Formats: sequence, structure tokens, C-alpha cells
Amino acid sequence: MTKTIILSICLAASSLSLDARAQDALTRDALAQNDRQYTDGPVTEVDYIQVEYGHFAEYIDWLNSTWKPTMEAMKKAGLIIDYKVFQASPKSPDQPNIFLYLTFKNMAAYGGNIGDKGIEQEYVARKVIGSTEFQNKKRVERSEYRKVLGIELIREIFLK
Repeated sequence: MTKTIILSICLAASSLSLDARAQDALTRDALAQNDRQYTDGPVTEVDYIQVEYGHFAEYIDWLNSTWKPTMEAMKKAGLIIDYKVFQASPKSPDQPNIFLYLTFKNMAAYGGNIGDKGIEQEYVARKVIGSTEFQNKKRVERSEYRKVLGIELIREIFLK
């Protein structure tokens, strides 16, 4: 009987100790997140584009006629919060001369090649531009005078 009582007391103490350690770990994790000196902001996909000499006006025409209406439709659908086009003076011939920015509310809203919202973006593009086959055909045509040098994902952070 005494052994049973002692064993019960030891088990109870052990259980309380494990619970306290688990609670302490949760508190440490919460504090670590709150101790960050910033909060996460919007996520922007940056497309690095190189347009060949003599084709700049042609590419701008495509941006105005197709890309911009698609971005406006994505904005209206709530898939992106903003988009921008930048022209650059590259330091060397292998660098981009156009940057396309697509800004998403957060990482969960990101729809690029690896994002969760890619299907919704494809749907909007089909409504604005046409079938996937048509889009692919036009991409091949554009590839004759422009190259996508890379796509980068950046996140804005807000300092506390």
C-alpha cells in the first residue's frame, strides 16, 4: 500500500514536471516570435526580363495590350495587390532591362510557379488572354525578342 502511494506521488510529480516543461517550450516559442524586430509584409515576385535591341516598343505594346489587362483582372479578383513595370539601364548585356513586379498580400496569396494560388491566376489569364495553348504560342513568339532571365521572390518587412 505504501509503495502504491509513493509510486502514485512520483507519477503525479513527473506528469506535472512534463506539463510544465511543455508549457515553458510553448512560451519560449511565442516569445521568440514576439521578439522579432519586424513583421512580415507583402510578397513581390520580380521577373527579370531582357528585351533585345530594337524590340522595346513591341514589348511595351504587349505589356499594354495583354499583360496590364491581365494584372488588372488579377487585382480585381483579389489575387494581387499591385503590379509595376521598371525600365533599367543594365551594366552588361546579360542583365535585365525590364523588371516586372507582382505584389501579393502575403506568402499564402502567392500564385507563382510554386505558389498555392497558381490555378486561380491561370483561370484569370484564360479569361483575359485566351486558352493555355494560345498563351503558350504567344510566349514562344515573344521569346524571339525577349528572355526571362530569372524570377525572384522578395518580401517586404515592417520594422517595429
